[in-house]
Amino acid sequence: MYLADHARLTPDKPAMISADTGQAVTFAELDERSNRFAQFLYAQGLRRGDHIAVLMENNLSFMEPIWAAFRSGLYVTTINRYLPPDEAAYIANDCGAKALVTSYAKRDTAAELLDLIPNVAIRLMVGGVIPGWTSYEAAVASGSPEPLAREWMGDSMLYSSGTTGRPKGILRPLPEITPAEGFDTRQASNRYGLTAQSVYLSPAPLYHAAPLAYVLTVQSFGGTVVMMERFDPEQALQLIESHSVTHSQWVPTMFVRMLKLPVEVRTRYDLSSHTVAVHAAAPCPVEVKRQMIEWWGPILYEYYAGTEASGSTFITSEDWLEHPGSVGRAALGVLHICDEDGVELPIGETGLVYFEREAPTFEYHNDPGKTASARHPDHPNWNALGDVGYLDKDGYLYLTDRKAFMIISGGVNIYPQAIEDALVTHPKVADVAVFGVPDTEMGEAVKAVIEPAPGQAPSDELAAELMTYARERLAHYMAPRSIDFIVEMPRLPTGKLYKRVLRDAYWQDRKI
Repeated sequence: MYLADHARLTPDKPAMISADTGQAVTFAELDERSNRFAQFLYAQGLRRGDHIAVLMENNLSFMEPIWAAFRSGLYVTTINRYLPPDEAAYIANDCGAKALVTSYAKRDTAAELLDLIPNVAIRLMVGGVIPGWTSYEAAVASGSPEPLAREWMGDSMLYSSGTTGRPKGILRPLPEITPAEGFDTRQASNRYGLTAQSVYLSPAPLYHAAPLAYVLTVQSFGGTVVMMERFDPEQALQLIESHSVTHSQWVPTMFVRMLKLPVEVRTRYDLSSHTVAVHAAAPCPVEVKRQMIEWWGPILYEYYAGTEASGSTFITSEDWLEHPGSVGRAALGVLHICDEDGVELPIGETGLVYFEREAPTFEYHNDPGKTASARHPDHPNWNALGDVGYLDKDGYLYLTDRKAFMIISGGVNIYPQAIEDALVTHPKVADVAVFGVPDTEMGEAVKAVIEPAPGQAPSDELAAELMTYARERLAHYMAPRSIDFIVEMPRLPTGKLYKRVLRDAYWQDRKI
């Protein structure tokens, strides 16, 4: 079953609810509007395999062009709503978008985009218009409410974060199936027990791969999505109670912020409806996850995967408690850990993580060099996402960090993730980033940048306290040699930390 089936069976049921306003879009409305938009795009000449793009805040109209693409064989690229106009334009141009949907809330960015996207012929705006843009609502109204005569399963083509350069689109071949068949295939592996009665809390930006995929999946089951416009730790708890949320998905920074709420706030809300809390995007600090399981019970499920769909791991709360720190065993593909030369390493040794599949599952759009660099030198069906980790004797994977952020100090490899995990548990720390900075003697020295918790002022005394805290919990060579403070960490609501922005400030006078 998919959207059209639920529009017929439960037309008035909410497909998506705005957490802030309480307004909803029903399955009948979402089905009709996505049909109309698919018909509009077809009338404009778009055909299977063409691309559209969406640049929008979390908005009740967000899923309409997404469903239109998925029911008409189009690729849809969701653009990070926080990007400046030139970077958003790069993605719109690079993906070959023939249509771009934005919103009146993004009008400042949209105004600057006009001269930067000359090849994007169809420019639509939700909730109002400015010069150079056409009403999205008018475009939808012009299309027939009937499905296309031939519906094809579409797909997303999302872009990598771009933390180490220009982002690249992750292109997968379109399947030769209808959307009904496509979503039946997705539903065959129902790991989290989703049903039409599920209520899913989505606290992250919808442009990101995981929230987008999960919202699509929940709606394909006929479940209701409660969409937060932005994450707020207490509001998230309140929404679980008020909407009887059954399923949710998080990133570790959200757990940290909820755990730092006062105890009386954390215990104020009834969370008994909540049976599945999925998390991913970054390794979760061991102590943070342990506290979450103690608070919410064994309802946490973690996976490790990438938009590339080259493989994944999975772990339950019960398995995690027996293998703390692990992101699980392979759920899709076969895991391999290799050194810099591609030589497979024995159990317990740290190296680059590869997933083996029967055949390559993706390519980086317009970048054969990056595509080749993600493949194993001797096995083209082994793909790496750039993460470093190791396997234990039971086949459980432990991630240590991104390869790009490894620190080499005095010839010793140091992975920042473990240091960040230790420091973030301190009650006076809201957020932390660790990276290497130039050091004449050691090559690189460990630097920690701290965002103090609310009510905590940066000081030499606080820095000394945190240095001592780190030394008590880490090997001596891993402890930060120095600590700086920052008002707010450059972290997106997706949990992605733009560490390169911080690190580059310390290396700008050095040739790396």
